[in-house]
Order: sequence, then C-alpha cells, then structure tokens
Amino acid sequence: DRQGDLESELERLYLAYFENDLSQGHISDDYAAGLGMLRRGEVVFPNPPLALKGQVTGPVSWSLTVVDENQRPILYDDVLGEAVAKHLRLKAAWQERELAKLASRTVMFIDEPYMASYGSAYVPLSRDQVIGLLEEVFAGLEGIKGVHCCGNTDWAILLKTSIDILSLDAYGYSEKLALYPEDVARFLERGGVIAWGIVPTNAMAETETVDSLVKRLHEALDRLVAKGVSRDALLRAGMITPS
Repeated sequence: DRQGDLESELERLYLAYFENDLSQGHISDDYAAGLGMLRRGEVVFPNPPLALKGQVTGPVSWSLTVVDENQRPILYDDVLGEAVAKHLRLKAAWQERELAKLASRTVMFIDEPYMASYGSAYVPLSRDQVIGLLEEVFAGLEGIKGVHCCGNTDWAILLKTSIDILSLDAYGYSEKLALYPEDVARFLERGGVIAWGIVPTNAMAETETVDSLVKRLHEALDRLVAKGVSRDALLRAGMITPS
C-alpha cells in the first residue's frame, strides 16, 4: 500500500539485503508450521537425513499474486518487482540456513507456477528480466537449488539459470520439454538434474499403475533421445517425483 510508509519499509529491506541480515527473512509458524516443528526438534528421524528440502514462492509468481492498493500486481512496478526478489532471497537463505542445522545437505526449491503464463500479456517480462529475478534469489543460496513449474513454460529460460534441479509436471507436459533438446543437453552436461514429476497428484492417480507410469516416463525420455539427447545422461541425472 503506497499510502503507508513504503519508503521506510524499502529502506529496511535493502539494509538487511546489503548486510545479509537473514533474520529479516524469518518465516513464522503461521506460514510454515512444519518448518517450525523441524526447528524445535519435534520431528524425529530414524536416521540422520541425507538432505532436507525447503521451498519458497518464486519472484515472478509472488509478485503476480500480491497486488497494490489498486489491485494491480506489483510485478508491474519496477521498484517493487526488484524489491520482491531481494525479499525472497532473504526468505530462501534464512530457510536454507535453518535446514542446514539439521542436515549436511540442503535443497532449496523456488516454485514458479505463474511461469506457465510467460509469453502472455500477463507476464510483461523479457527472458533476461525473468532470469535476473530468479538469479537474485539463487545468489543467496549455498546448497543445491532448483525450480519447479507445474505447467508449461519457456523451459529454455529456466534451463539457462544456475539451478541444479529442474522439476516439472512430466505427467502432463513432458512433450513440451522435448521442444528444447539443445537446452536440456547443455543443462545435463553441466551437471543438472531433471526431476520428472511423472506421478499425478490429481484424480488421474486412480487410473494409473506403476507399469503405466514407467511406460509414460520412457516415452518422455524417448522424445528427447530422438532429438539427440543422451539416454544415459537422462537416466544418470533423473529423479522421479510427484507431478
């Protein structure tokens, strides 16, 4: 709300950003009850976890969801759009730091459902602008980092970022990823991992079997292999996840 003391709030955010004051990225139990239970030691692991994964909403989706006093997404405001990325950088880095106290390896995901709208008038950003917003958040992370988009998007944009893991709804959109074989190949060559969300989380789960999902996954791999991507590379750098 620009009628409030926006200038002082932005000043406080930028001061925390430049001083890397992660306490300003604290996430309360009201917003992350499960994380709070982890931090308080209320979750007992039978064995030390190999890794812990956290997530925050990405800057594109967050700034399209949050609106100003005129119900206009703040993504359309250059000042606030840039501030959002710095705000989320602190949030992601704080969460990563807390998870690192409990596991030797952390995985932080940026969720970008609204990237499915990229290319429409709803997301008036260039490729470089999107990459810049994402990289602002990633730059605050020290562990493994990934991005998830639950719809279709310009996958080349996400593959060109510094992510270690690309997560997609492979059940519904694997054929779209196959439109970017060169980008996928380069991503794998630099050590990237693809999280194939081949297990549906909607009503379709009731119609599928292990065999049918394995077949569907092989079909997804075949599309990329047919365009020159190494099957061995895909298999070595693949994970199976819910969609």
